[in-house]
Amino acid sequence: MARLVAIGLVAGFLGALFGVGGGIVVVPALIVVCGFATREATATSLTAVFITGVAGTLTYALHGEVKPGAAAIVGLPAIVGVIAGTAVQQRIPVRQLTYGFGVLLVAVGIRLLV
Repeated sequence: MARLVAIGLVAGFLGALFGVGGGIVVVPALIVVCGFATREATATSLTAVFITGVAGTLTYALHGEVKPGAAAIVGLPAIVGVIAGTAVQQRIPVRQLTYGFGVLLVAVGIRLLV
């Protein structure tokens, strides 16, 4: 329980600070720190992102920073992407998912440094 709370605190803080948290913080932490399976960690992370997204939206809305139209233009197609991504993820072996995720994180890290 304490590990999950710590993961949530770190993910929430980094999510608010940098706009990251779910895939970059929560999924690896659930796998490494809590021993979750890859698919279980991904599903749990998406659920947590929903909860933190609502909290973040309300907080930023109070500061007048939310652009609802832009959010809808990004968010509504993202629903289709999540459904498609989940369907594809269920057909890919876990080992390939893990390597693919690692490659993605390294690529993003290199891009941010360059």
